[in-house]
Amino acid sequence: IFRGTLSKRGVRVITGLGKYFRQVDQNRNGFLSQAAFKEALNVFHLEMPEGDFESLWLILDDSKSDKVDYGEFTRAIFGEMNEYRKAFVRKISFIADILKFNKTGSVPMVDVRKCYCAK
Repeated sequence: IFRGTLSKRGVRVITGLGKYFRQVDQNRNGFLSQAAFKEALNVFHLEMPEGDFESLWLILDDSKSDKVDYGEFTRAIFGEMNEYRKAFVRKISFIADILKFNKTGSVPMVDVRKCYCAK
């Protein structure tokens, strides 16, 4: 959707949109209605002519379900994560799983060393 380098403001808007989407997703299903999506764009001053919005909606709601998956929307803007970022997320998930498993709120240094290098 967006090409080239995003400005600092652009990154803040896109990041803010993601947070806003999660806040307005009342039932936590990952989808927004057309009205909620339009309101989110307005909140972030991303107004567009009605015809352009309808065209955007047709692209985003390709399943014709009258809702948009905001995860897919943000992936369309940012693209898929590169391998470095995916590995980083897997490491964080590993540590989070350990914290859930041992329920101590701490991670043994041995486990940290398995997935972290300070170099």
